[in-house]
Amino acid sequence: VQLQASGGGEVQAGNSLILSCVSSGFLSNLAVGWFRQAPGKEREFVAASRRSGSPTYYADSVKGRFTFSRDNAKNTVTLQMNFLKPEDTSTYYCAAGPFYCITSECPKVLPRREKYDYWGQGTQVTVSS
Repeated sequence: VQLQASGGGEVQAGNSLILSCVSSGFLSNLAVGWFRQAPGKEREFVAASRRSGSPTYYADSVKGRFTFSRDNAKNTVTLQMNFLKPEDTSTYYCAAGPFYCITSECPKVLPRREKYDYWGQGTQVTVSS
């Protein structure tokens, strides 16, 4: 499975961006997520969903501003990012992994980077104040 992320750019605070990630393989059997990494910091969880696509889980820092969606028929996931802040500046990565979590465990499992086997190349998002 190869993942290709796109849609990054430079915007002013308060504006929006949409990131897309296209997979070369079927996403229907994979958990899929977005992570981000700022210079000098660890890669952190942003949002993800398990194979079924529902529910979606978000990091507290983006809840209410970002919307994750997936289209298994098109092997594509998107991340709608609204009300962007300077602290959202990062390289954003899409990731996928052949693991499953039950509803009660997903909030703890989906943010774990080591669960994801496939990673895209990253797309840069820069938010200026």
